[in-house]
Amino acid sequence: MKPRLILTRMVVAPVIARMQRDYDTLMPDGTMDTATALAAARSHNADAIFFSSKLKLTQETIAALPGSVRIAASCSVGYDHIDVAAARARGLVVTNTPEVLTDCTADLAFLHILCACRRVRENMAIMEQGWRRGFGMDEMLGTRVAGKTLGILGMGRIGRAVAQRARGFGMKIVYHDVAPLPDELAQGATYFPAFREMLPHCQILTLHAPGGAGLNGIMNAETFGLLPQGAVFVNAARGALVDEDALIDALRSGHLAAAGLDAFRNEPAYDLRLRDIPNLFLTPHMGSATMETRIAMGYRALDNLDAFFAGRHVQDSLW
Repeated sequence: MKPRLILTRMVVAPVIARMQRDYDTLMPDGTMDTATALAAARSHNADAIFFSSKLKLTQETIAALPGSVRIAASCSVGYDHIDVAAARARGLVVTNTPEVLTDCTADLAFLHILCACRRVRENMAIMEQGWRRGFGMDEMLGTRVAGKTLGILGMGRIGRAVAQRARGFGMKIVYHDVAPLPDELAQGATYFPAFREMLPHCQILTLHAPGGAGLNGIMNAETFGLLPQGAVFVNAARGALVDEDALIDALRSGHLAAAGLDAFRNEPAYDLRLRDIPNLFLTPHMGSATMETRIAMGYRALDNLDAFFAGRHVQDSLW
């Protein structure tokens, strides 16, 4: 008997093929909401759930799962959508997919740095409108990336990958995290134990911290104000890290020269005031959106399920 699996959101074809080969899989019609996922788990007598951050595994949801469900594999690196303590209390194994999306997410973050600094959104608008007028030497000037000081909040795998890319541009790296990295990982980056003390040194700031109540709104009117005049800000991590009202004020006032966002407080119904700021480069939370990465994420989630049902160590268990 194959283990019975609920898939709450469609994934790429190679992952589906492997899933259907090895599991008795109930496929979704679109993306399952919480009520639909719970009903499907009951009707399928599911042993496992394969889900993503679109499904919030709250304490209430975990309590409502049928007793047959023993493991929930999230196809994501972040797990702020999972109440890990509640899962542990119930005995529900929960897993994520670290490491496999590091490079593509770092690529997109650095894309945002480049596009924000070089006013790519405004340049694209000029071309889409037909151009037709030359620009003077004093017009449409952006910010040079090479040689700048890059501040990184969160020096985990993705933060370090962004730092690696930044070194190719001759950038100085400063960072804040809960503890300094060993020298072999820091590779010359300067550690600031206090986040606010780092900010005045950041000509460009990029966020790579996880979500969570402790970091909610860490970028606010105070912390944006600590950045130097003309700084550039990028968030390709979690929308909850940013007070978007404060970001809008910092951009409109000119305190920030530009910004780039791949994460928003409300997704997909993001604040449309952000759309109307020309020096804000926007993408719809696409950090892992390459075929290679989405296959690797799906396979990593299935690896965790395979290990669990084979009685082996589950490498990405969150508890």
